[in-house]
Amino acid sequence: MKAVIQRVKYASVKIDVEIVGACNQGFMILLGVQQGDTEEDADKLLKKVPVLRIFEDENGKMNKSLLDVNGEALVVSQFTLLADCSHGRRPSFINSAPPDIANALYEYFVQGMKDAGVSRVETGEFGADMAVELLNDGPVTILLDSKELH
Repeated sequence: MKAVIQRVKYASVKIDVEIVGACNQGFMILLGVQQGDTEEDADKLLKKVPVLRIFEDENGKMNKSLLDVNGEALVVSQFTLLADCSHGRRPSFINSAPPDIANALYEYFVQGMKDAGVSRVETGEFGADMAVELLNDGPVTILLDSKELH
């Protein structure tokens, strides 16, 4: 499972012209589920993401977590994070999990963020064509792969 964590001042996701999910200060999380991922992979990310210290403290040091700043999260499923671009010019998405498995693990991750105490967790719509808007704060962008976490 791969996640792109962006520290944002705000983020929103629209389908057509309707905003279906949004957050204020916090994380915009793009989540990709790959073949073979399980709840254990989601748990590894959930152990890290809410407590990742990438918000500044009173001394300007990245020393506070999403939970410390009472931040919010917008989680959007993004199978394109699993793109294989090693051959040719068109990405292959063969490493992406099948939609039913990916959606179940996406929902599991979203619920886990809520259970971890994140003040507000909103989502896009799994499988929909969405437009994402955000104001990256810093900018700060972190890439996480559950296969690399302990």
